[in-house]
Amino acid sequence: MRSDQAPPRPSPQSGGEKYDAIVLGAGGAGLMCAAVAGQRGRRVLVVDHADAAGKKILISGGGRCNFTNLGTAPDRYLSNNPHFAKSALGRYTAADFLELVERHRIAWHEKTLGQLFCDGSARQIVAMLLDECDAGDVTIRLHSPIRDVTHADGLFTVAHGDRVATAPRLVIATGGPSIPKLGATGFAYDLARRFGLKVVEPRPALVPLTLSGAEALFRDLAGVAAPVVARCGTATFAEAALFTHKGLSGPAILQVSSYWRHGEEIAVDFLPDRTSGWLLAAKRARPRATLKSVLPLPDRLAAALAERIGLDGELSRRTDHALADVERRLADWRLRPNGSEGLAKAEVTVGGIATDALSSKTMEARTVPGLHAIGEAVDVTGWLGGYNFQWAWASGWAAAQAL
Repeated sequence: MRSDQAPPRPSPQSGGEKYDAIVLGAGGAGLMCAAVAGQRGRRVLVVDHADAAGKKILISGGGRCNFTNLGTAPDRYLSNNPHFAKSALGRYTAADFLELVERHRIAWHEKTLGQLFCDGSARQIVAMLLDECDAGDVTIRLHSPIRDVTHADGLFTVAHGDRVATAPRLVIATGGPSIPKLGATGFAYDLARRFGLKVVEPRPALVPLTLSGAEALFRDLAGVAAPVVARCGTATFAEAALFTHKGLSGPAILQVSSYWRHGEEIAVDFLPDRTSGWLLAAKRARPRATLKSVLPLPDRLAAALAERIGLDGELSRRTDHALADVERRLADWRLRPNGSEGLAKAEVTVGGIATDALSSKTMEARTVPGLHAIGEAVDVTGWLGGYNFQWAWASGWAAAQAL
């Protein structure tokens, strides 16, 4: 990996440093793309305004980086074109990235639902990508804000920091605006629009949802978690839900948040392992028991649900019909969030550079030869659990084949 001292800085008359490709963004997708292209013999420059590479990687997975998912498949991604991701994901798979991880002797483990994490630190993944860039003799410039990007005579010119570079290929890999405290912005969208590309309106995804009004009573349960099935429309996820001071979080809620639109309801099954008739059976086995005492949930949650239902006293005092209604409500509890915690807490964004403007094979813009867009900048958003990193690796690899 070349330092800022190489190549030599040109004179103002020379037209800038010349490369085969310039990658904007030193995140997962950008580093992957640069490394692969560099190892294919391309002279590559990576530019980023941040002071460190891979900042989102470093904070992911509780600092251990959920770097891919063994269950990766196109149907686990949201996009206006649900078929777009098939090509890249099919050509660079989770197994391919895992092979790279193992080649760098990074120990890993599988958690639930096919999620793969580093045994040690997310820093190992960043170091691996930087080592791969080094193997491709890639030049990486950090702390180098992009001042301007222009295109003329088949060349892209990028003014960054106090330098200027040109290349026939430009890759937009600056991600989306989620987690702005890391320096994330909507730069990718602004640049895409300048080149005439459409942008699907971005919105927060994999984000906690907020509650208000009567539902705000659940805020008293902050810190309580339980395994549930959460649903929004046809999207259904069986994982944990966590009550917060503002509303709901936890994996199941983060998953459905990507599908949720303002004004819509979500449904929660608080007892997904119970079959129909369980409460009637409890009444017969323990007629003097209360609903709170028979709910296999944390005490505070059981008490809150019983209070909201208005079912106090012994089960024997309730008719079978009334208890059947309680079962149905607990299995399909409706909540109407009033919003989300926004981009500040969103792990990713839904939306981005419209896929109908890009080649699914090369990630190249159809109307601007030489311009590519990859990773979170594009309207492809994965489920929670390593899917978005796998899209970063796959889309970066796909673009690199065309540089």
